[in-house]
Amino acid sequence: MAGSSSSISEKSILENLQTDCATPLNVIRNIADSMITRMKNGLDHGGSDLQMLLSYVNSLPTGQEKGLFYALDLGGTNFRVLRVQLDGEGNVVVKKKSWEIPEDRRTGTQEGLFGFIASGIAEFIVEEFEKYKIPLDTKRGIGFTFSFPIKQTSINEGTLIEWTKGFNISDTIGKDVVACLKEAIVVKQLDMFSVTALVNDSVGAIAGARYKDSDVKVAVILGTGTNACYIERMDAIPKIIRQGNPIPLAGNTIINTEWGAFADQGVLPLTEFDQHLSTDSDEGRIYEKMISGKYLGVLVSKILLKMAESENLFGKEYTAPVLRQTLLNPSFTCVFNCGHSTKDLNDLQSDSSGGLETVGLILNERLKVQTSLDVRRTVVNVIDTIVKRAARLAGAGIVAILKKMEQDTPGLIYDKRTVVAIDGSLYEQYQQYQLYLKEVVTELLGPFVVIKQFPDASGVGAALLSGIH
Repeated sequence: MAGSSSSISEKSILENLQTDCATPLNVIRNIADSMITRMKNGLDHGGSDLQMLLSYVNSLPTGQEKGLFYALDLGGTNFRVLRVQLDGEGNVVVKKKSWEIPEDRRTGTQEGLFGFIASGIAEFIVEEFEKYKIPLDTKRGIGFTFSFPIKQTSINEGTLIEWTKGFNISDTIGKDVVACLKEAIVVKQLDMFSVTALVNDSVGAIAGARYKDSDVKVAVILGTGTNACYIERMDAIPKIIRQGNPIPLAGNTIINTEWGAFADQGVLPLTEFDQHLSTDSDEGRIYEKMISGKYLGVLVSKILLKMAESENLFGKEYTAPVLRQTLLNPSFTCVFNCGHSTKDLNDLQSDSSGGLETVGLILNERLKVQTSLDVRRTVVNVIDTIVKRAARLAGAGIVAILKKMEQDTPGLIYDKRTVVAIDGSLYEQYQQYQLYLKEVVTELLGPFVVIKQFPDASGVGAALLSGIH
């Protein structure tokens, strides 16, 4: 049997972790207030870790749209092509095909990545012809969901600012990503496709959600990565005038916050493990690493590694080199990683059996070690601590956006039904995360704010926007 987790110094590791990760309401309020300040700075002059990017989406679906629309969704380790059929009464029929993007395409060249995507589009067109008898040369406008920071110059143009989520293709930085895709499409002789709308995944999500619910004012992505957008008044964006953008100052627009880059270390409840993760990665985006699926598994594994090395959590037979090789191997971290294996993570935390048998089975499968009940409890406590912090921090971001909207337009949010749309695999598949997030938003803003899940909203919204624009 592995060593028990009941030793004083091992408890100290867990207790210190729980203290460092604590998110009482005063901490959440401080985070929200800091985010509001940085949101305003981003809207004023852009010199903020929250870039508050213009989306050029100035109108949203009404729910009455009907017809056939298409979208291409690039946001993580997979890309998808979607065929979206709308009946004008809020009903949506989605057919989609997904491809996993190989590592060498995510870290290679422009030609490698966009050529791979174009090949997928070609495959999709052939399958659509075979199933629906739509001629291969039928013209199709497509909404392109591109879930990385871009500076847009129009609804279908935008230059890449930086790659995130493990992508690193240097010869695309500063280029128009629509032009990059168009080059690959031309090479594959797919001229029947043209990008009519370029949107971030959160912008797509707010459009897709608004088709079904007119009370949606904010959209949040919680999957491999994270982002949020919201409806902003044109006259509350001073940088529009400063930058000379040809945008009317009346009405509303959608602002892409790029909130994953929020980095106020004076208010965020950071631990030594977060600092290590930040050092290990060439990306900043501290907030994203604390709340989204790609990084939760790595954090949990780093914590368990320290416990195992310091206090023999999994037994003395596990030497430091063996532990490092096993615990930090992707095949083990994916157990805890919501972006890849949320079912395992959910099963670990939701195991209600007296002996935590599911936890024991998963740890035995991955580590080849028999664990005591105390060890299993320690593992569950570590997971719960990290997941609770993640969800409540995501809730703090939602609170910040809604408070900022209410400050600008009193009566817009409070005491009336306001819907926050959420899309993404982490939130969709992890019930405890949902509960923690809803809890903190309700505690601070009351029951009128509705947190509502809209699966596939980002892709559906991009398809819709391709038709609207």
